[in-house]
Amino acid sequence: MPSVFKNIVRFIVLVVVQVLILNNIQFLGYVNPALYIYFILTLNVRTSRWAVLILAFALGLIVDIFSNTAGLHAFATVFVAFMRAPAINIFTSVDESTNPEPSVSTFGWMAYIRYAGLLVLIHNALIFIIEAFSFVDFGIIFLKILLSSIVTLLLIIAIQMLKKR
Repeated sequence: MPSVFKNIVRFIVLVVVQVLILNNIQFLGYVNPALYIYFILTLNVRTSRWAVLILAFALGLIVDIFSNTAGLHAFATVFVAFMRAPAINIFTSVDESTNPEPSVSTFGWMAYIRYAGLLVLIHNALIFIIEAFSFVDFGIIFLKILLSSIVTLLLIIAIQMLKKR
């Protein structure tokens, strides 16, 4: 399947899953998985930075429109897109002549988990800190960030395991 078509399908599927299913999951008010950022995580390594930022903004804006969150997801997703290239450089050594899709098979398990885990943690931290706009209940905010990041990362790992088969 051509890369552009695959990314369009992935974009649509992740937005639909996020908006219709995952936004309605609130386990005790602490866990809200953000699987839609998987789209940004899986763009090819050498995708131009401006294209990644524009796609991230569009993705976040669409989730914001359906979630009624006024730019919260757009900001967090664009920031994750901005941090994506440095995270790839920190956790992997990708050959300059190749343009792989970040995955367990191209990065290896530990490198991919570190890469995805860091970006998921950054995303969720931004979402919950800006949403609260206060550090009064820092314990609760920290718990939301931690639990949502763990659940999101587990969903991403599950998708990677299914893709590997």
